[in-house]
Amino acid sequence: MTTEQTAEHTAQHAADIDYIDHTVLITADLAATSARYEALGFTLSPVSPHHLAERPGGPLLPTCTANRCAYFGQSFIELLGIVDPAAPDPWGVHELRRTYRGLLMTLGSRDIQATAERLRATGLTSTGIRALEREVATADGPRTVRADSVRIDAAHTPEGALQTTQHHTPQYVHQPRYLDHPNGAVGLRSVLLVVPDDEIDDHEERYARLLDTDVWIEGPKHVLPLRHGRVEIIPESSLCDFLPGHAVPGLPLLAAHTVAVRDLTTARKLVEHNLIATHATSDGFYVTAEDACGVPLAFTQN
Repeated sequence: MTTEQTAEHTAQHAADIDYIDHTVLITADLAATSARYEALGFTLSPVSPHHLAERPGGPLLPTCTANRCAYFGQSFIELLGIVDPAAPDPWGVHELRRTYRGLLMTLGSRDIQATAERLRATGLTSTGIRALEREVATADGPRTVRADSVRIDAAHTPEGALQTTQHHTPQYVHQPRYLDHPNGAVGLRSVLLVVPDDEIDDHEERYARLLDTDVWIEGPKHVLPLRHGRVEIIPESSLCDFLPGHAVPGLPLLAAHTVAVRDLTTARKLVEHNLIATHATSDGFYVTAEDACGVPLAFTQN
C-alpha cells in the first residue's frame, strides 16, 4: 500500500480523530516567543485571552493564558502564554510547563462525543468534554471561537499533555488574513515522539489505540498517518538521524514538530537572513530548541 493509499484508508476508517489540529508551545514570555516565531517567518494572530467552561454550556471563566497562533487553514501552531500568573488555571498550565519539556499536542476530532466514549472504552480515561471560548477580531468585527475538548488522562501521556478538540467555528480560527506566511508554511507535517529503544512497541500500540489508525514503518520510524499530519515515533538511538546534534531533555518526549513549506530554499534563506542558524536534515532543515524557544522546529518541502 502506498503512502497516499494508506492515508486515504486511514481517513475512511477513523471514526473520530483524523488530523493533528495543533501543537502547543507554552511560554512565560509570549512577547519574546512571538517575536522569534515572526523571525522564523510566521504570520501570527493577535493576542487572544482564554475563557474556559468546565462543561458545555457552563459559565465561562477567565484563565491565566492567552495565545498567538500561526494558522495554516487546517492545522496551526499555538504559542500559549502565561500572561496573568495569578489568574485561574483550570487547565493546569503552570504544572504542564513544569512537567513537560517538549510540546503539547491537540488532535482534531470530527465527533467529540464519540471520541470521549471511545477513549473511555479503550482505557484512555479523560476529563470528559470541556468547552473553550475566546473572542477574536475578524474583518466583520469581534466573534467568538467555540470548541469542545477532551483531555487524555495524564497517566497515559508521559511524553506530554494530549487532548482532542472539535471546532465549531473554524472560520474564525483560520481567517484568510493569517494564512499567508513569509516562510511559505502551509501546514503541520508531523510531530515527533522520541522514546527509549526498548519501549517503542508499547508506545506504538498506545498511539494506535488513541488514534484508531494503522501503523506503517519508514526505516526506524513508526508512523501513524492521519488525514492531515502524522505522528512519528522513533527510538532515542535514531534521533541523530533526524535531528543531528539534538539531545532530548528526557524520555519519552514530544520532541519536535515539522511544518511543510512551499519552497525549502526560500524558507531557509529567510530564517538565516534573520540571523537564526539552520541545520540540515534528510528532508529539509531544522532550527534548534535554543533558537526556537524550547522545542526544535523542522521544515520540509510540501
